[in-house]
Amino acid sequence: MTDTGTRFALRPIEPRDDDAIARIIRTVMPEFGACGAGFAINDPEVDWMSRAYAEPRSAYFVVEHADGSGDREVLGGGGVAPLSGGDGDTCELRKMYFLPQARGLGAGAALMAKCLDAARGFGFRRCYIETLTGMDAAMRLYERSGFRRIDAPLGATGHGGCNTFYLLDL
Repeated sequence: MTDTGTRFALRPIEPRDDDAIARIIRTVMPEFGACGAGFAINDPEVDWMSRAYAEPRSAYFVVEHADGSGDREVLGGGGVAPLSGGDGDTCELRKMYFLPQARGLGAGAALMAKCLDAARGFGFRRCYIETLTGMDAAMRLYERSGFRRIDAPLGATGHGGCNTFYLLDL
């Protein structure tokens, strides 16, 4: 586990986290209108994220509240995996969502760094992100992390509801 301070900790997902992460995804995405066809909320892997990200060149990390008492609560997560329909050199940042109480603490920047380090370790040369207009804080994080906006989607993610796309050279 990576301890990033007393407010939150990052660690790889475990099967015991699947229900919490599914609940977070299904809570946060509708906040931004991302609940219909063409959004990640409908991906079958939402219910078994630990298994989905056990695949080669894939990693998913959870953000836990770490209050020092030993009690831990999963507040968010995010991961990387090969871009579906991609060139083999490009990964996708996937399913990075946080409950409101985890926002503004630096967890997004810490998780982004962890995901990009994992992507580099897997040998990816680029990282791609799809998002949605209105996810302003997420887009600011992407841009602060060095992602540049691109005009059209890459790969075959099946997320036709997304309308904003970013790419980062790793």
